[in-house]
Amino acid sequence: MLRIGLTGGIGAGKSTVSRILADLGAVVVDSDLVAREVVEPGTEGLAALVAEFGDSILQPDGQLDRPALAAVAFGDDEARARLNAVVHPLVGRRTTELVESAGADAVVVQDIPLLVEGRMGALFHLVLVVYVDAEERVRRLVELRGMPEHDARARLAAQATDDQRRAAADVWLDNSGPQGGLDAEVKALWDQRLVPFEENLRTGTVVRVRPVLAPADATWPDQARRLIERLWLACGAGALRIDHIGSTSVPGLDAKDVIDVQITVSSIAAADALAGPLAAAGFPRIESITHDDPKPDYAIGGEADPALWDKRTHGGADPGRPVEISLRVDGWPGQRFALLLRDWLRADAAARAEFLEVKRVAVRWAAADAHTGEATVTYAAALAPWFDLGYQRAWEWAERSGWSPS
Repeated sequence: MLRIGLTGGIGAGKSTVSRILADLGAVVVDSDLVAREVVEPGTEGLAALVAEFGDSILQPDGQLDRPALAAVAFGDDEARARLNAVVHPLVGRRTTELVESAGADAVVVQDIPLLVEGRMGALFHLVLVVYVDAEERVRRLVELRGMPEHDARARLAAQATDDQRRAAADVWLDNSGPQGGLDAEVKALWDQRLVPFEENLRTGTVVRVRPVLAPADATWPDQARRLIERLWLACGAGALRIDHIGSTSVPGLDAKDVIDVQITVSSIAAADALAGPLAAAGFPRIESITHDDPKPDYAIGGEADPALWDKRTHGGADPGRPVEISLRVDGWPGQRFALLLRDWLRADAAARAEFLEVKRVAVRWAAADAHTGEATVTYAAALAPWFDLGYQRAWEWAERSGWSPS
């Protein structure tokens, strides 16, 4: 199933987004509702809270008095930690039950207020963050929910900052506008990204894009970081290192809007063993790409054993974030060159400018091809001579600079 994490600051409107997604067909698991369920009268959760904070948190009818609990539990970090120690395990267990009951082709949206604080983003195929300015959230909490202002501000202060949420967000939904302002945006997200993503995930389909240069994007490294966190979770000890490589890893360089990542492994067999976990994480294998072309080409003096250029390749199932993932063996020439090329281009402005011009020419050549696959082959062929010479120049730079993979 496709698992989506939905979060945002208190008062930002997560429930609005989850309602729209539920209406469109998503299976919504609301952590707040689950948290209420696990402390209903007669539950082990309510009994544990009373044991921790006393009878003053109960209403006369035995229901949990939430304002009273908030008054004692949100006043300091120690009290909040005690609350979380009781509630979080119960919420986690019940959430697992609800998620596992969804169909294999479901889009499951988990509404989790503290997703960022709990560093849970890598658990999901995508993270959606709903944003509203802090002062507007305070106003909504006070005027619409009747919350005392000091309580509202205390809750905001206890949560992640907007910058922290933005760093975690694959999709940023600004809910600052009028009621209903997000409806069209969320529906477009559902139709154009979430539904195709689920189908691609289920069928093992990789998203491929035509070779077109996009202006350098300062958010590419953050996008790569989030992908790498998911890849580490999928690979575990099967990966020796995971790096952002390729043109999107070079600041200021225009590039195809495809994030290139290299997973360094101990052997080709170790790469093969990761095929299933990577596919489940949203990164299906591309069976047709099993090696890099040896560099430099034999025609100009290349002597490397072609077997040392073997690799495994995966792509992304997310139509909103194309990615190419190369699994290469530690110390083999392709693995080292991917890291060297990135660092050389970062350091050498002249080489960077030259490479950009070659890419522009390659894009013009590829534009004549009608099909994406053909265009990709043409683009790669146009770049190949530059890479052959660049391989030698990059290693000359490495010797001069004392470079080593970092």
